[in-house]
Amino acid sequence: MTDCIDRKMIPVRRLYTGEEIPCMGLGTFGSDKYGPEEIAEAVYGAIRFGYRLIDCASVYQNEDRIGGMLKRVFEEGIAERKELFITSKVWNDMHGEGKVLESCRKSLADLGLEQIDLYFVHWPFPNYHAPGCGGDSRNPDSRPFSVEEFMGVWRQCEELADKGLVRYIGMSNMTIPKLEAVLPLCRIQPAALEMELHPSFQQQELFDYAQARGILPIGYCPIGSPSRPERDRTAEDVADCQLPSVAAAAAAHGIHPALVCLKWAVQRGQVPIPFSVKEAQYQSNLRAALSDPLTREEMEAIRRDENGCRLVKGQVFLWEGAKGWEDLWDMDGGRGSWKTEE
Repeated sequence: MTDCIDRKMIPVRRLYTGEEIPCMGLGTFGSDKYGPEEIAEAVYGAIRFGYRLIDCASVYQNEDRIGGMLKRVFEEGIAERKELFITSKVWNDMHGEGKVLESCRKSLADLGLEQIDLYFVHWPFPNYHAPGCGGDSRNPDSRPFSVEEFMGVWRQCEELADKGLVRYIGMSNMTIPKLEAVLPLCRIQPAALEMELHPSFQQQELFDYAQARGILPIGYCPIGSPSRPERDRTAEDVADCQLPSVAAAAAAHGIHPALVCLKWAVQRGQVPIPFSVKEAQYQSNLRAALSDPLTREEMEAIRRDENGCRLVKGQVFLWEGAKGWEDLWDMDGGRGSWKTEE
């Protein structure tokens, strides 16, 4: 392995408490292409190299293998537990009463931890689909977003924090109308919002909304997720690495366009969580955050190249009567198929 990155050199972002976390993490969703062992090995190698934020989830079906590598990291003295920031998420089929605690305890056992640093509600409704299913898969029990149901899940997450099983709780795949409906009801505010963020899908309004409320945006698909599952691909998708602004910046800096996407993400203020099992790639990804920043003009050119290309459309979560994946994202302004309780 090449020389490790001094973690003190890695820029940080702050949570609402003032606690600092790294400006970039390692994703662990294998996109149905990589097995648990490969991903766990990448986690070990990435931590050795200097990563300190690892983004996990129960539905990724690899937390037990990652837990084995975390144990190895601690035993070999590569990092102490307090140096790492580990996230996990409750999956859609565990939203029922008491199920969030059950899911969290399993993640803790699989990861070999006593406490998870940040625990997300993975999707804001209990619409289940089996891992690896096709894009046309539908569950007859799926239903639209419900404020009451979501808050039932959030109350359980708050209890996890009360019990000390997690340090922070967060939301994922939300929209402004949904946040407007639930944030006033939260006893513990979300520390972070995990959302799709990349140059061709910048979600500026949602990004600004979260930041204004002390909610840290964490961006998945930061380079356009070229390895995402086939079910999440459509003919209209735009490749971020082929955007004129990204290609021009890559040529100017002499780097791969994917690294331009990561520089853009870090300089903008979100926390990107790129996934890779390849040592050269995850090392280059982290190095990109440390030097040779994009110019103001390059950042502005990328901002102007945004084209609203959502890659993870979530169509497998649709309910009977839904018109299309757009209904998941409140593109009519929200509350067309769901209403807040009066």
